[in-house]
Amino acid sequence: MSVPRAVWTLAVPTILSSLVMVLYNLADTYFVGMLNDPLQNAAVTLAGPVLLAFNAINNLFGVGASSVMSRALGVKDHETVRRASAFGFYCALLSGLLFSLLVGLLNAPLLTLLGAKGDTLAPTAEYLRWTALYGAVPSILNVVMAYLFRSEGATLHASIGTMSGCLLNIILDPICILGLGMGAAGAGLATFLSNCFACAYFFVLIALRRDKTLVCVSPKAFRPRKKLVLDVLGVGVPASVQNLLNVTGMTVMTNAIAAFGAEAVAAMGIAQKTTMIPCYIAMGVSQGVMPLIGYNFAARNARRMRDATVYTTKASQLIMLVMTALYLLFAPQIVSMFMQNEQIIEYGAAFMRGLSLAQPFLCMDFMAVGVFQACGMGSRALLFAFLRKIALEIPALLLLNKLFPMYGLAYAQLCAEVVLAAAAVLFLLRIFRDARRMEAEASVQQAALREE
Repeated sequence: MSVPRAVWTLAVPTILSSLVMVLYNLADTYFVGMLNDPLQNAAVTLAGPVLLAFNAINNLFGVGASSVMSRALGVKDHETVRRASAFGFYCALLSGLLFSLLVGLLNAPLLTLLGAKGDTLAPTAEYLRWTALYGAVPSILNVVMAYLFRSEGATLHASIGTMSGCLLNIILDPICILGLGMGAAGAGLATFLSNCFACAYFFVLIALRRDKTLVCVSPKAFRPRKKLVLDVLGVGVPASVQNLLNVTGMTVMTNAIAAFGAEAVAAMGIAQKTTMIPCYIAMGVSQGVMPLIGYNFAARNARRMRDATVYTTKASQLIMLVMTALYLLFAPQIVSMFMQNEQIIEYGAAFMRGLSLAQPFLCMDFMAVGVFQACGMGSRALLFAFLRKIALEIPALLLLNKLFPMYGLAYAQLCAEVVLAAAAVLFLLRIFRDARRMEAEASVQQAALREE
């Protein structure tokens, strides 16, 4: 295919899947907000870091295994594709079970760490019971299996599986939250049931496509060998650390905002979840084209890899600029869609405008990390993760909150992403140069073989 067609063929299903995931996240906030109870809304926000921690496991085995699979396809090594998918699946399953066990054993200190106290303690605990204690395994497997299918170019099937669970969650939310009167606990129950459904879809898909797909979950294929494990972890560990650092940053944020009351927590939760729309679009674009970039990098097709990266970056940047303008213009109206509370609308609009300014720079960061992961450059992805949270965003959170109490928190991400966007350009230029050199060396070797 032409580069634009190949990019959109892979990216559109992933973007749609990401947008449905945003709707799923917003559905909890919207229907809990209909109770007009800041405590219930605050509970969903306070539990956010735990759910974000799922992504550490998703990336460890989903991103890690899918990167190995795409590069193995580039050199026609189908056996490695099957073994990498089985390794990713079973490690994700075991990790999900361990996560549930830890949440059950460490429930009380976990709630304290999240900043849940007083009136927010009980609803936060109930929400976590369904989403983390019972729901860790289906939530993790759902995402990891989508990564495995996406690695071989089956982005449509991967997105249908993810979207089916998200759409079911949106349907179940009003029933569980309002109809059954469960509040935040109802949002957790809806999430648990929808993730179970999405997992069932992927298992049925594997059964129906067993002769057409290289994705394998057979126990016989789960034979961890040193090279495979190191290849998966080489990409997966940095991606996982990146998400653990995101959890750390979000925990710092929620603890800082909790000091200003339930209204401020609810407002920040609304602002964060609504500004996730462009964030998830940028993430969907970068993840969607990862198989294309990884395949061509392994196949030594430097020009196609570079063209795909540049085209994708330009398209993503344009979308981010449009979305940022919409948030700046209509922030109060967007917040008022979720809660009719003047204080929350005032806080939320200010938070939303600050958070939205980071989006045009964020997509550059996502694109660079996507290229690192696709090409097996885990150390560079790890470097960006530490720069983003440890070196830049968390210090900015603490400093800006001290200089501009509460309102300064919304601008910490902008400070970090401006620096990372500049670094991303420099790193990508270097990768393109190295890819051209590798392509030239491969051409020389092929010419020598033809002469022999």
